[in-house]
Amino acid sequence: MSTFDSDAVSSSANGASRATVLITAQRLQELLGADGGTHLVVLDVRWSLAEPDGRRFYIAGHIPGAQYVDLDADLSGPAAPETGRHPLPDVADLQAAARSWGVGAGDTVVVYDDSGGTAAARAWWLLRWGGIADVRILDGGLAAWHTIGGILEDGAVGVTPGDVTLTAGGMPVADAARVAELAGRPDGGAAVLLDARAPERYSGENEPIDPRAGHIPGAHNAPTVANLTEDLTFRPAEQLRERFAEAGVGPDVEVVVYCGSGVTAAHEVAALASIGVPATLYPGSWSQWSADAARPVATGFDPRPPSAESPGRPE
Repeated sequence: MSTFDSDAVSSSANGASRATVLITAQRLQELLGADGGTHLVVLDVRWSLAEPDGRRFYIAGHIPGAQYVDLDADLSGPAAPETGRHPLPDVADLQAAARSWGVGAGDTVVVYDDSGGTAAARAWWLLRWGGIADVRILDGGLAAWHTIGGILEDGAVGVTPGDVTLTAGGMPVADAARVAELAGRPDGGAAVLLDARAPERYSGENEPIDPRAGHIPGAHNAPTVANLTEDLTFRPAEQLRERFAEAGVGPDVEVVVYCGSGVTAAHEVAALASIGVPATLYPGSWSQWSADAARPVATGFDPRPPSAESPGRPE
């Protein structure tokens, strides 16, 4: 049984409260220093578009006992235009990676990075998708760990392989066909599509990496970075509720989230889960959608799909 709150294991995989999604640095430090209890696995998931290989930062200093996770190699399948830059890995490959990190059946897993959880949330989402019930994001990441005086160790950490068994389906997934259904609705109906990218990418003003600029018609812009405070911790629940309500999230509304390649969108899913709102990830995200010239693209900041009289961005 986990040394975390007991409701964590019984809550749904999509999360029911902040306590089932996040862990504070202080609480993590207490658990790392505790004797006995559940086996705790800590994963370092430092990654960014500018610095995709975080291994050298991990080697230089990481939370004691943490295992390094390569987001591109461990948390993604092979990239391709038809599937996106970070498609979901095969569950058997994810299971092999999790075992190599020492994850066993019933273990508690804590994931962190140095960017407010925007990369670590990919591991949080995938491990829950694979069926691990007790996975938390370190709120505030390494900055929060430094704030409480947490020590770092350097070098690689040896670990006994785990025996966890993963099964896909623990978190909901939308494919391009489902997203296309939402894209054509003038008002979204009983669903809302959230684009978690920066405003300039959503609007089409700037596109540094994907084939076309703009957003999926009908999507509302809800940038992942707005989930965080200046100290890179998740915003209070009431602030998160307010910002998502402004984007159309409400009771009995299906929520589907995408970003550039399904990485930072997982952070949005986590933020929504922390306030009790289930959300579906579109893993292919903009990198998959924009690679198909037949799919419609909208530009600007109006989330409404273009009408026949105003077709929006020509293709």
